[in-house]
Amino acid sequence: MHRYILFLLILFISFSCVPTRQFQELKMKNKDTVHERDSLKDHNEYLTVQYTECEAELEELRKRLDKLVSEQMLLKDSARIYKKQYKVFKTMYDDLANERNLAQSAQDQETMQLLAELQVTRNDLLEQEDDLRALEESLLQKQLELEERDKVLLALDASLNKQRNELETKSKRVMELEGILQRKDSAVAALKNKITDALIGFQDKGLTIEQKHGKVYVTMDEKLLFKSGRWDVDPNGQAAINKLGKVLEANKDINVTVEGHTDNVPMNGSGDIKDNWDLSVKRATSITKILLSGSNIEPIRVTASGKGPYMPVDPANTPEARAKNRRTEIILVPKLDELFRILEAN
Repeated sequence: MHRYILFLLILFISFSCVPTRQFQELKMKNKDTVHERDSLKDHNEYLTVQYTECEAELEELRKRLDKLVSEQMLLKDSARIYKKQYKVFKTMYDDLANERNLAQSAQDQETMQLLAELQVTRNDLLEQEDDLRALEESLLQKQLELEERDKVLLALDASLNKQRNELETKSKRVMELEGILQRKDSAVAALKNKITDALIGFQDKGLTIEQKHGKVYVTMDEKLLFKSGRWDVDPNGQAAINKLGKVLEANKDINVTVEGHTDNVPMNGSGDIKDNWDLSVKRATSITKILLSGSNIEPIRVTASGKGPYMPVDPANTPEARAKNRRTEIILVPKLDELFRILEAN
């Protein structure tokens, strides 16, 4: 690297009249050259590791081949011994044939016996040669099977490593998700405590605070907020909403849903309010406007919705049940952007 820099300096001094643009081009070429050298160096280190692993595998295969060659040599030695025996018997046979020509009449019986023995020996040698060829073929087949098994083992090892890496990645993601959920639950609990402290004076006036399903529910009865059939909020209700707004203003990672609920007694109105559904939407909108006007909460965080009589907390058709169902719920949910990001990455 120093030689490249020195070279550039000499060029710069020798050709000081070269425009700045050309100098910058030379500088960029030098930077690309250094980057390419570093990349080649990293690739060379990687190839060195691969070569070392291949050398180890090759050494193991050489040991196996040496063993097979040694066994083959033993078989060949046995074959040579049998061939030598065959030559000996063949010499004996020739000698006996010559003697038979000299004294054929006296030695016919003995010659026939020797020929029979020679034939047996020859058959034995042929069988042993067949066995030797069968052993050689078996040895070759075992060698091929050994090579194929090594390929299968390498493939299985690669698959196992891939599955192990995928399992480790999934475990890390699960741990990350669990951490996010734990932080979310802690944030929800802390938010509930803050809201409870802020609204402590209203909890005996028709206001309840509950934490469930990872959310905080602030429920306000109709008597705290509205007169029957109306959607303009009473002063006590406005005070409670404004205090709640100050808490939400300081917790910017909380989304807010304002839900209006009515009982199941039909409302036959006129103008803007024609039924219970219209009334529930109007009440949710009124509370939302008070919540935003009394704080610096970003409107995009707040959703107003009317549920009418369709989500009762008490399905009984009694005055007490209907009073419970006439309510407004402010549902507070932590933003789950980080959790969604991890899920989308999966």
